[in-house]
Amino acid sequence: MRRWILAARPATLTAAFVPVAVGTACAHAAGGLSWGPALAALFGAFWIQIGTNFANDVFDAEKGADTEARLGPTRAVASGLITPRAMRVAMVVAFGLATLCGAYLVWVAGWPVIAIGVASVLSGVAYTGGPYPLGYHGLGDVFVMIFFGFVAVCGTAFVQLGAVPPVALWASVPVGALATAILVVNNLRDRETDVVAGKRTLAVRFGRGGAIAEYMLLIAISYATPTVLFALGLASPWIFLPAITLPWASMLCHQVATRRGRPLNDTLARTAQLLLVYGLLFAAGLAL
Repeated sequence: MRRWILAARPATLTAAFVPVAVGTACAHAAGGLSWGPALAALFGAFWIQIGTNFANDVFDAEKGADTEARLGPTRAVASGLITPRAMRVAMVVAFGLATLCGAYLVWVAGWPVIAIGVASVLSGVAYTGGPYPLGYHGLGDVFVMIFFGFVAVCGTAFVQLGAVPPVALWASVPVGALATAILVVNNLRDRETDVVAGKRTLAVRFGRGGAIAEYMLLIAISYATPTVLFALGLASPWIFLPAITLPWASMLCHQVATRRGRPLNDTLARTAQLLLVYGLLFAAGLAL
């Protein structure tokens, strides 16, 4: 059980939880909160995230990206804790459970949910698998921004309202940006081993300086968005609640700029924690 929990990467589930929380807050602000679809969206997001983690584990091991030189946490297949075949089966099971949640959401909100679900699962597999793995060609950042930001937040609001309110479009920006920032730290840490494995992430393509600049830009976008929402009249002054975490974000920017290698594991974990705390405060600000 410990091996499967390790492979599921529970720490990454904040990136699945926060978009649903923010999307639900947007639905509440628009006067259409519905707990059934919200919970189905949450569990569906969890299973898609876990399925994607399983796919990443097995495909990275097969492509040689996870070796003994790896600086990040232990990966189950590469370390021999779980066989590739068992991991593939688990991946299918996880995506199957996500599909069950999706079936309910299709019944509630109609055919657009099918498109969202199929695109999410295919992207989860294609991130490290298939003939053109997205993460190996520098497209991971773009797809994380799209699916953890726009798709997840707007999709959660849609299944509750039957439409996407303008506030959800804007609210998806900081959520996607902070989720992408987690990936940036991961890719910055693994830059040297990714070069050997032929993994051309943006950190590999544009170097250490480019990755640091990208991280800081994503943080800046996250903290600028509440001002835009307030200026557009889409939120009350409560939307500035996430500003409480600004010193924390500043500290993380300093760590990204000064740390190398294994110490970035702590920075990565703290960036995921920042996403969770920022997301909860942001959702509360939207709801209030």
